[in-house]
Amino acid sequence: MNGAILQVGELKQRQNFVPLPYRCVSFQPYDGAMNAEIIEQYVLAREVYRRTDIIILHNNSQEYAVVAVQRASSETLFTAVEKVEVLALPENCVFIADPDVDPGNRSALGKAALKHHVSPQQTAIVVGAFDHVNIIHHPNPSILRVIEVVPPKPPKLYHMVEQVLSYADLPPIVLELETIDLHDLANTVTPEAYLVPCRSGGLTDLSAPVYFLDERPEQRRQWTLLGCERSLQFHRHYYGDEPPRVEMCPRKLLKSDEKTTILKCCLLEYDFEQEGNIVTVPWGTDLGMIEKALRQLFVGNS
Repeated sequence: MNGAILQVGELKQRQNFVPLPYRCVSFQPYDGAMNAEIIEQYVLAREVYRRTDIIILHNNSQEYAVVAVQRASSETLFTAVEKVEVLALPENCVFIADPDVDPGNRSALGKAALKHHVSPQQTAIVVGAFDHVNIIHHPNPSILRVIEVVPPKPPKLYHMVEQVLSYADLPPIVLELETIDLHDLANTVTPEAYLVPCRSGGLTDLSAPVYFLDERPEQRRQWTLLGCERSLQFHRHYYGDEPPRVEMCPRKLLKSDEKTTILKCCLLEYDFEQEGNIVTVPWGTDLGMIEKALRQLFVGNS
């Protein structure tokens, strides 16, 4: 919005409507009837601050109504209201007070709405961090499954996606973590020894001696490799053969379904790949690449 005059009339039907920046949201006491026609007349008769787009009316009975206003001007300090659209009356408003929610972040608002069981037909009014207020109207956030191996815990990719969603200008997205436990994979075999990709994976307490591929053990042992295709390539280079192997690549272990998904793969190095609703990033991905991948997945190339 950023000072532009909000065009009202078709906002009520929109999903995931979040007014930003939320300085355009005004939280005002009101002692009139919580009736759409009366509220429209009340707001049309008032002047509003030149940045106001959304008015949340509240009364002593803890009832709420959400109104979108179309201002006459953005130049004068206060201005008349030209049009009004009542987005929600008390029966469709859900009030949420949570100081951990960033009211300027769509995904945070979507997550709060989901947590408090706000339906896509309702409007969440959120008093969040610093007692600042915003709404998410008709919340229906996208669910993004993050598939990641553990340990380490917490999974790095999940944490990185959380970071990106905390600042990126994206539609509301809520994460769903699906882990692949390397201990469970290791327990599918009973080898003389295990060879795992690196010590930082936290796999030091398996049922047989553990060796670390990145340390390039001098002696080739009768181990089973717990690793992906890239680890197998390293093994071929180091020892000239292929050991028994337990696959651990999320891309290979993914079960085909309709869920929108992000995961990692060692075979990618410099960019991500998208196949339908699945995006794969390199194992050494960064925040910028993840943001770019999410933008392509949820916004497209426009």
